[in-house]
Amino acid sequence: MSGVEHDFGAFVAARATSLLRVAYLACGDETEAEDLLQTALERTYRKWDRVDHDNPEPYVRRVIVNAAISRARRRAVLSIVPMHSPPERPARAGDPDLTHVLMDALRALPPRQRAVVVLRYWEDLSETQTAEVLGCSIGTVKSQASKAMAKLRSALGRDTVEGVIRNAHA
Repeated sequence: MSGVEHDFGAFVAARATSLLRVAYLACGDETEAEDLLQTALERTYRKWDRVDHDNPEPYVRRVIVNAAISRARRRAVLSIVPMHSPPERPARAGDPDLTHVLMDALRALPPRQRAVVVLRYWEDLSETQTAEVLGCSIGTVKSQASKAMAKLRSALGRDTVEGVIRNAHA
């Protein structure tokens, strides 16, 4: 095993669970999260010689978030294309579990706002770090976070959102 493969393998072994969580929160679907992570790791491996080996996680997070946003846009375009018959949709589960309620509310957010919420509040990144991962300004992070939190508070109620965010790491 070469040094590159060893370094990359060690990184994946150490951080895969955390990165899978980011992918899941970015897209809201377990299977899609696994695909997003696989895509991100593949792209990272191909560019491993250009990635900062002391701290490769921000690069992988950015790939995950960008891929999630790209997929959401692609799905939005496909939903506009008329179909001969409507697709079958699974019935909504009646599970009152707060995690499911929150995930539904997160899925309702636009991809960029969802990415900001995931990075800022679940991954506990600073506004600066979030802006770096998303490739945007700090002001954009602040405005997207503000809009996202307003939508979540409106959908879920202020106390619910604040409680979920406080308990996200528990």
